[in-house]
Amino acid sequence: MKSGDSHDPRSGVTTQRSPKNGSLVWEDEASADSRFRRVQQVSRPSRRNLPGMPLEMPDPEDDDLPRSKRTWEDPPTPWWRPTSTLGRVFLGFSALVVVCGMGFAGFVFKTYLERDGRFRISGASSIQATGLGEVSRADMLPVFGEDIGRNVFFVPLSQRRKQLEQIPWVEKATVMRLLPDQLRVSLVERHPIAFVRVGQQIGLVDANGVLLTMPASMMTRHHYSFPVVTGIDAGDPLASRHARMAVYQRLLSELDSSGQHLSEQISEIDLTDPEDARVLMPEQGADILAHFGDDQFLNRYQRYRAHIAEWRQQYPKLAAVDLRYDTQVVLQMAAGATTTQAAVSTGDGQPVAVGSADSYPDTVHAKPSAAVKAGAPAVKTAGKSPARKPAAKPKSAKDKNKKRAEAKRAAAVHTGQKTAPKPRPAAIAQGQ
Repeated sequence: MKSGDSHDPRSGVTTQRSPKNGSLVWEDEASADSRFRRVQQVSRPSRRNLPGMPLEMPDPEDDDLPRSKRTWEDPPTPWWRPTSTLGRVFLGFSALVVVCGMGFAGFVFKTYLERDGRFRISGASSIQATGLGEVSRADMLPVFGEDIGRNVFFVPLSQRRKQLEQIPWVEKATVMRLLPDQLRVSLVERHPIAFVRVGQQIGLVDANGVLLTMPASMMTRHHYSFPVVTGIDAGDPLASRHARMAVYQRLLSELDSSGQHLSEQISEIDLTDPEDARVLMPEQGADILAHFGDDQFLNRYQRYRAHIAEWRQQYPKLAAVDLRYDTQVVLQMAAGATTTQAAVSTGDGQPVAVGSADSYPDTVHAKPSAAVKAGAPAVKTAGKSPARKPAAKPKSAKDKNKKRAEAKRAAAVHTGQKTAPKPRPAAIAQGQ
């Protein structure tokens, strides 16, 4: 190896240099053109100078501005966020002027609407009404009496709506303004679903239990055909009347569910007890009071129709039928009959227990128990008689009658006669 040469031990290549200029040996032998071409091949072309790309133009910002200044330069602020104190004061003053101007314009416009005569309600002709049926304009106009001559914008619409809904026949009311000087009223009236007897007067009642009045001539003109409902009084709370009318609607709905319109055969329904709908069934010669309870109306009605002819033939003075039990039906006779109460089987209609008023001293006001509704025998033993005292000579006729009554009750207990509960006394059946 000569002086000036270098050796790389890792590659094992020795580089020779000329002693004159230090260039490589083969570079001295190569021509200038070959060296120029070799430099062009080794150098990597710039990305911006690739074929098909636009020529690279010098960026004046890169040459004139330093890199640190370009990086930390703040963006320009918008006009509504001035940086100077004077600009902020001017912006706040301008906003205040705009707000005050809008408020003044609103005040002027409000004053114009209040004082302009074109917005005043001139008379009853400026009040339009739709949905009038049973409610006439004469019934409606007194609500707007104090609004005649008033500006249409000062009419309390919500208050007028509540006043209209206090009219019994009005279920829902809507009141709106029609510029410049009119009001429009839209009413939804109530629909009666039954006659109601309050005292000696006959009226109408809707599904919510609201009592409605109508002259008899108007009822005839409408051709209403409803059952008569009793047990609803105007002094009762509206929620209580609504619950009673719900039982009435379920009763009629179940009876008409078969498509036979069985509800047309009902003349009167007593809803005094919401848990026991007592229906007056018209029969030949006399009406029968049937206790339907508060459910299974269609099943109990069919049971009644299947046996009523047989029961009336067997008990000519039949006045009431209690159908609330699953296995028995309690028959109640009219006053003056030898037998006042009988319990018959629902299977064959044959008597199960028959007795007089003395035999059932404590079953007159009894109501069906849970065991009876579940299918247990609907019977109840007679009242427990007091223990008999040692025989003694009665001192008066009063004591003698008392002893006879005690002996009769003791005999009834001894024979083991039983009876089903009786929900209502015979006097109620007579009053119907």
